[in-house]
Amino acid sequence: MILRLLRYFLPYRKLLVFAIVSNLLMSLFMVVSIPVLQPFLQILFSTPGQENVVLQTPAAKSGGFQAVEQQVNTYFTNLIQEHGRAEALLIVCAFLVLAFFGKNFFRYLSLYFLAPVRNGIVRDLRNKLIRKILDLPLSYFSEKRKGDLMSRISVDVQEVEGSIIGVVEAVAREPIVILGSLGFMIYVAPQLLVFVLGLLVFSGLIIGSVGRSLRKQSGEVQTRMGIIGAVVEETLGGLRIIKGFNAETWQWNRFDRENTRYARTLTRLSQRRDLASPLSEFLGIVAVSVILWVGSKQVFSGDISAATFITFLYAFYNIIEPAKHLSSASYSIRKGLGALERVEAVLHAPEHIQDGEQTKPLSAFQDKIEFQNVSFRYWNAERTALDNISFVLPRGKIVALVGASGAGKSTIADLLPRFYDVTGGHILLDGADIRMFRQYDLRALMGIVSQEAILFNDSIRNNIAFGNETATDADIEAAARAANAHEFIAMLPEGYDTNIGDRGSKLSGGQRQRLTIARALLKNPPILILDEATSALDSESEQLVQAALDRLLQNRTALVIAHRLSTVQHADEIIVLDAGRIAERGTHESLLAQGGIYRKLVELQAL
Repeated sequence: MILRLLRYFLPYRKLLVFAIVSNLLMSLFMVVSIPVLQPFLQILFSTPGQENVVLQTPAAKSGGFQAVEQQVNTYFTNLIQEHGRAEALLIVCAFLVLAFFGKNFFRYLSLYFLAPVRNGIVRDLRNKLIRKILDLPLSYFSEKRKGDLMSRISVDVQEVEGSIIGVVEAVAREPIVILGSLGFMIYVAPQLLVFVLGLLVFSGLIIGSVGRSLRKQSGEVQTRMGIIGAVVEETLGGLRIIKGFNAETWQWNRFDRENTRYARTLTRLSQRRDLASPLSEFLGIVAVSVILWVGSKQVFSGDISAATFITFLYAFYNIIEPAKHLSSASYSIRKGLGALERVEAVLHAPEHIQDGEQTKPLSAFQDKIEFQNVSFRYWNAERTALDNISFVLPRGKIVALVGASGAGKSTIADLLPRFYDVTGGHILLDGADIRMFRQYDLRALMGIVSQEAILFNDSIRNNIAFGNETATDADIEAAARAANAHEFIAMLPEGYDTNIGDRGSKLSGGQRQRLTIARALLKNPPILILDEATSALDSESEQLVQAALDRLLQNRTALVIAHRLSTVQHADEIIVLDAGRIAERGTHESLLAQGGIYRKLVELQAL
């Protein structure tokens, strides 16, 4: 799993190398500060006139470290004899300052180089998520909560950032400090190191057992946060209905239940995570106590000097802090990996609707659209939504789909631009299956005006020109005039630059719908899919919108979903759907003459 995380570092490998090198140098300066402390302590503990004696190795033993230690001691003995104890102590202090300056300087550099890596990976993940969400078929979102997806984009990706820091610390910084300190301790007092290693292994087993469940609990926390986000999104989107039904308390109780579950899960995670620091500190004190007891006995017996022993303790301290940081980094990595699993669950979600390996070029619509024995079933549905549907939509003609709710009208409209793929039969465009064309080319030929006016929190200009980067101001105004929208736009304080709010909330229903028609007019598509846009409007707005639609339908091939049957009387063919099947078909007059379902629908709407 960590290897999957490391893949995201590849675009930033140069900066990562700089960060790792800076961490290594910081670690080296930190390790160097350990032996520098020993002559300082020896000078401090020596008495005037006894420097040469004190600065000798207590026990005349052979070995690499003793030889190096003797050379260091000889150097400082000569230094004291030439310059005196005070000046020698000043020189040692200068070495210490230099060592710690180097440590902190390279620590800053490591963070400096790591910052664009962290933020860049977070940006890349969010970009990939949004790109993937835009590429996923509509069927994916019918089963997913929008709030949960928003949580993965925001909270989960942010958790991955903590893992990035943890990985760098775990790889480049703390191990060097620990190994360097251990190396010094081996040279100084290998017999004490046996106790240290034993205590470290024991502590590691205990702390490791605490952290093993963090990854699972982290995933549960993020899932709970996603549910909370979904409830909040539904609350904000449904405030009118919530207030209208006096359901504030009901909705609050719903949120409170999910929020309480999230708090409980997060509390369990926090309690387990927060156990690491006090537990490691307690185990560290136990280790220090044991080392003090064993080491003091060796100082009393003359095996090591007091200064060497204190330096040994300082080296051990330099292991404890990095070990704690490494433990925290381990928790961050585990938690981040749990979040990364949720992120990659979206990134690796299958795209059931894809372009074929061999696609045909498509630049124009020439002849006709044909549905041949088309059947379709939503993957979680008990029955088929469409069953053996066949009809032809010639170029320049209008085919209207009518029927009761759930009859399959919207499903047919969604199959044509390949929002879904048929489960049986074929949809042909100029004699070729639409699955042979690129989705982009296919949809470029189509304009969609839905019953719900879908607009964005942006200016009127950008909403009309949505997806059309080459549109000029003159083109936008011409489309607005044709959609009967220019008059009300000109009356707004900022005209075409007026922000219309969330989903166009600053505009009336008729104004919103005319903007969507202007958007379709600007695109000027040869094929129009129209989910009748006048069914939810008042009479005055309906007349304005209907006039705009009449202009939109001129000389176009149109598939119209009809809610008000009076608006499709002049369609070239009307298809009556019933439970996913074609029940009747013909012109308005012929269907009335049949006296079947269509006639009953017309009579019901005339009441």
